[in-house]
Amino acid sequence: MTTPAPRPIEVACPTCGETTVYAASNAFRPFCSARCQGQDFGAWANEAYRVEAPPSSEDQDEAER
Repeated sequence: MTTPAPRPIEVACPTCGETTVYAASNAFRPFCSARCQGQDFGAWANEAYRVEAPPSSEDQDEAER
């Protein structure tokens, strides 16, 4: 008796939302393509992704100068 191969996990591409396989066979995982992977990298490089945080005391000191 052989064990069936595990079903590959499918996820939504973070960039375009298209369903893609999250497995070693997808070199761009979790993205669907090199294009989507590049767009995401470009957004990181341009600092488009930001985490909101309250101003620190250093920020307030610089604003007062």
